Amino acid sequence: MDHVLNIADSYIFTPYVYPASWSEEGALRQIVSLWLVTNLGAVLLFLGCGALNFYYMFDHKLMMHPLFLKNQVKQEIELSIISIFWMSFPTVAIFFWEVQGNSKLFDNISESSLGWPGVFLSIAGFLFFTDMCIYWIHRFLHHKSTYKHLHKQHHIFKIPTPFASHAFHPLDGFLQSLPYHIYPFIFPLHKAVYLSLFVFVNIWTISIHDGDYRIPGPLICLINGAAHHVDHHLFFNYNYGQYFTLWDRIGGSYRHPSALMGKGPHDHIRKLMAEAAHTQ
Repeated sequence: MDHVLNIADSYIFTPYVYPASWSEEGALRQIVSLWLVTNLGAVLLFLGCGALNFYYMFDHKLMMHPLFLKNQVKQEIELSIISIFWMSFPTVAIFFWEVQGNSKLFDNISESSLGWPGVFLSIAGFLFFTDMCIYWIHRFLHHKSTYKHLHKQHHIFKIPTPFASHAFHPLDGFLQSLPYHIYPFIFPLHKAVYLSLFVFVNIWTISIHDGDYRIPGPLICLINGAAHHVDHHLFFNYNYGQYFTLWDRIGGSYRHPSALMGKGPHDHIRKLMAEAAHTQ
C-alpha cells in the first residue's frame, strides 16, 4: 500500500488536503490517509464493478424468483457500505503495519531469489493459500455457535446479486479477508502483484454472486463459480470454496451445481412462468 499512499500524497493529500506542517512520514497522517484511500477505493470498486456486473451480466429474471427479497438490491448495497466502513479500521491497521516495512513485499523482480518464475509461483501460492484458509474460515462461520451472530446476515440473500458480494457482518467480512492480508507477511510477494491480486479477489467475489452460471465444460469440476456459489446460498452446507472446488472435495462439502443439472434458479422461474401461462 505504500505505492498507493505515495501517489495519493503526491497528487491529492499534500497539495490539497493536509497542511505543509504535517509530514508525509507521520504515523497519524499515514493512518488517516490509508483509511480514506481504503474506504474510497473499496466503495468505488464495489459499486463500479457491482453495477457493471448487475447491468451487463446478471440475469434480471432471477429477481422474479420467490426467494428474491423485496428491495433486496437496496439491502445488499446498504449492508455492504456499512460493512466496508467498519472493516476498514482493522484493515488499515494491517496496511499501516505493511507500510512500515514489516511484510515480505518487495519492489523489484531482482529481489526475488527465483526471478520471474518466483513471481508466478507466488501468484499460484497466493491463490492456493487464500482459497484453503477461506474455506476453513467459511466453514467455521457456518458452525451453529457463530452462524446466527455473524454469517447469517449474508445468507438472507438466497438468490444473490453482484451487490451481495460484500454484504456481510463486518467481522465476518474481515475474517474472510484475513488470508489476503496475512499472506505477504509469511511469503515474499511483489508489491504490484499484491495490489493486482487484491483487486482481482474483490472482482472475483462480485462475479460469484452475479447469477451468470456459465462455466467452460472442462473447468466445471475445478472452478468454484457463480453456479457453485448460488447452491451455497440455497443449500447452506455446500461449496464453501472461494476460487476452486479442491477443499470442498477434500472436506466432503462439494455439490455439483444444480443450475448445470436443470434444477437451478433459472429452471425454477421457467417452471413458474410455464405454470402461470398454463393457468391463463
